[in-house]
Amino acid sequence: MDAPGGVPLIWLSLHVRAFDYRLKPPELMSESNTPNTDELARLRALVADYETKLTDAATLVARVRHEINNPLAALLGQAQLMLREETGDKARRRAETIEKLAIRIKETVAELRDVQTPVTAVNRAEE
Repeated sequence: MDAPGGVPLIWLSLHVRAFDYRLKPPELMSESNTPNTDELARLRALVADYETKLTDAATLVARVRHEINNPLAALLGQAQLMLREETGDKARRRAETIEKLAIRIKETVAELRDVQTPVTAVNRAEE
């Protein structure tokens, strides 16, 4: 995700931390070699705003995962029960297709777990 002006958010976060650790990037220093506090405050506010938006997105992903997984578990269970029963070839193929596609959806939804981790927690853990 990029900040306004095409600057990657991770760059902004690292840039602000670099300044905090007194590495003093040149862009944040004024001509008198003192910290440009206005620019630092702007970058901190920008990072905080994007962290909030990403946290909101992670919360939405968690809710979506939950809402998909509940009916999906029931669907998968019913398909597996059908496969245990004596059925015709056509019904068996349909149940196998349902099971296969339900497992595919389950795996796709499981991949959303990575998106679900709030950025704030990741950034704070690095410090």
